[in-house]
Amino acid sequence: MNLQESGEMYLETILVLSQKKSDVRSIDICDEMGFSKPSISRAIHLLEDGGYLDIDNSGFITLTDLGREIAEKIYERHKVLSAFFMAIGVSEETATEDACRIEHVISDETFTAIKKHIKKHNI
Repeated sequence: MNLQESGEMYLETILVLSQKKSDVRSIDICDEMGFSKPSISRAIHLLEDGGYLDIDNSGFITLTDLGREIAEKIYERHKVLSAFFMAIGVSEETATEDACRIEHVISDETFTAIKKHIKKHNI
């Protein structure tokens, strides 16, 4: 499960898009992430080759179990960290940006400790 940050971002974006709409295509990812169609296409095919997602004959993209597991882990980190930072007084914009960077590098141990702290202190 050694995926680069950019791959995690793509998986997280696909997860979020799939929660908003039933069918996700490359163009939806382009619109959401602001990247060019060729960049998205290359990344999507690398993720497909890695077993993280499937693309059907109509171009619809779905996460595999492995892809979904990673996307959900990253998205949970994003939500928890954003909320935590805002709870301690960071602006929403900064909290979201910081969470987006930190979610990819924070250790499981530290993230678990943050979640325990939040729960213990009702943050």
